[in-house]
Amino acid sequence: MNRKLAQNWTLEASASLYGIRDWGAGHFDLDGQGNVVVQARFNGDKVAVPLMDIVSGIEQRGHAMPVLLRIENLLDARIALLNESFRAAIARTGYQGEYRGVFPVKVNQQCQVIEEIVRFGAPYGHGLEAGSKAELVLALASLREGGLLVLNGYKDREFIDLGLWADKLGYRCVFVIESPSELPLIIERSKALGIRPTVGARVKVSAKVGGLWTETSGDRSSFGLSTAQLISVVDTLKAEGMLDCLKLLHCHLGSQIPHIADIRAGVLEACRYYSDLVREGATMGYLDLGGGLAVDYSGVRSGHVHSRDYALDDYCNTLVGTIGETLSAQGIAHPHIVTESGRATVAYSSMLLFNILDVMHFEAVALPDTLASGSHPLLRELFALRDGLDTADLTAHYNEAMTLRDRIRELYKDGQIGLRERSLGENIFLAIAQGIVERIVQAGKTPLGLEGLRDSLADIYYGNFSVFQSLPDTWAIGQLFPVIPLHRHLEAPCREAILSDLTCDCDGKLDAFIVAGGESRILPVHPLKQEEEYYLGVFLMGAYQETLGDLHNLFGDTHVVSVRINQDGSFDVMKEISGDSIGDVLSYVEYNPQTLFEQLRSTAEAAVRQGRLTVPERQRLLEEFSASLAGYTYYEK
Repeated sequence: MNRKLAQNWTLEASASLYGIRDWGAGHFDLDGQGNVVVQARFNGDKVAVPLMDIVSGIEQRGHAMPVLLRIENLLDARIALLNESFRAAIARTGYQGEYRGVFPVKVNQQCQVIEEIVRFGAPYGHGLEAGSKAELVLALASLREGGLLVLNGYKDREFIDLGLWADKLGYRCVFVIESPSELPLIIERSKALGIRPTVGARVKVSAKVGGLWTETSGDRSSFGLSTAQLISVVDTLKAEGMLDCLKLLHCHLGSQIPHIADIRAGVLEACRYYSDLVREGATMGYLDLGGGLAVDYSGVRSGHVHSRDYALDDYCNTLVGTIGETLSAQGIAHPHIVTESGRATVAYSSMLLFNILDVMHFEAVALPDTLASGSHPLLRELFALRDGLDTADLTAHYNEAMTLRDRIRELYKDGQIGLRERSLGENIFLAIAQGIVERIVQAGKTPLGLEGLRDSLADIYYGNFSVFQSLPDTWAIGQLFPVIPLHRHLEAPCREAILSDLTCDCDGKLDAFIVAGGESRILPVHPLKQEEEYYLGVFLMGAYQETLGDLHNLFGDTHVVSVRINQDGSFDVMKEISGDSIGDVLSYVEYNPQTLFEQLRSTAEAAVRQGRLTVPERQRLLEEFSASLAGYTYYEK
């Protein structure tokens, strides 16, 4: 970073660099002390709490980093915002139907999340969507009377029977037909139980959308009926005298859709299907447009895959306006609008907090003023290249230095120079590369051929977390989440780094970041200080990450802490779930912790008999082994 810029560093500069006021959507900001704050609204007023205060409270309660932090206020705020935005759009356009949101359980099945969605969403009639028997079971036990329950996915007899009984419990339960083979079983079970079902049909929309999940839309979508299959469903229901049971059309437009034009195109096609089903004699009444409402992870408000080129109001107005205008023109009553917005509901409420354990620098150590008289000629030639950078062609200069370094490496492989000489050559090369990068930064422009040089010299900051457990989408599909230091924003972040996790895997890293409104391979960070922890947070990661996480290197679930912010600026810790112990994760892979202990005790006793251990040493070993079985899988000081 430019030294002059660092001297004039401001809080505004930090907010702009990390984009917190863009992707934060009013939920996150920086305070005057340079801390990241989470903001909750009370009667229109914002109350801000520094995350460092919450970190301190978490650690005082015995929970070491890393921690998955949930802010209940943010979950409530997103549910309210979604419902109120649709209500406003309906009132503005004179739309005759209502909005009925459902939360797709697959996005975050955690008990705390579902309980809060059901509790806070009840006054809005916010329901749930289940796509498996397990999700249906938790939905039946959680949902309030009158709640809308949408059942997607393949359905066997047990699934169908549970859904039919849901009507008797007072839920509005809709069986969405994903495949023609499901309908005969639904008809059979409804007759057997004497419960008339509410049926929906999921149809494939041909409109393709952009983004990372484009394959979830269009003709090749894994789920949904073709037009021929949809006609077959209608004809079957007619023949059974059950066409009045068909009340919902489901059209999943896509996931994380970046372009509002794609959404409008999909809604127009859905309206055509809906109107034709009405003409066929179906009762109808609900139009379910599935998911698709994107989260602006980058905050740049564009059609990029990690962003969106529309606001929530635009989304609501597009759905309500397009459906209303299209169906009114055909004299068809406006249906209730259902959306299954999962990502946009829960993403903001969860964040991963962790500390940095160590750093690896890629920079030259102190070089001598002159080389020893007997130094190899290639070392002398490389040493001379340190001079003249101010006037040199930087690309040519770097290429020459790299050639010399590679020749020195070959000499080492051939045994013609020793380890110390090779080390000196590597050190000189790093000094030259650093000098070139400094001039690139000063110029504000990277010469052709040197595009990756700055990235190659970035530090590696070792974080106390597992990518595979807590942020699997960053590894699996290249998902970007905002990453930002939790504190020290009054200081210039004068280091550049990638983040490595604790796993013994080259893929266990974060090396793509949102910086200054764009994507960067390196993250600006602050230098570590002796005897002071450095904390980072990964934000907007409440969707999918917890359930998709795996046990790579047997790093288990982190501690989970749920917090509610109060109007006076204090906060209450509502729920605490301790992370997996080593014994826990071993049991997941079919080990019995007690058996392992007994095996080690036998081994230790044999070592005592053979004189390799004393009895006190045996006891100390067993005590430490037992403590490890009960300990956290992550780094503890």
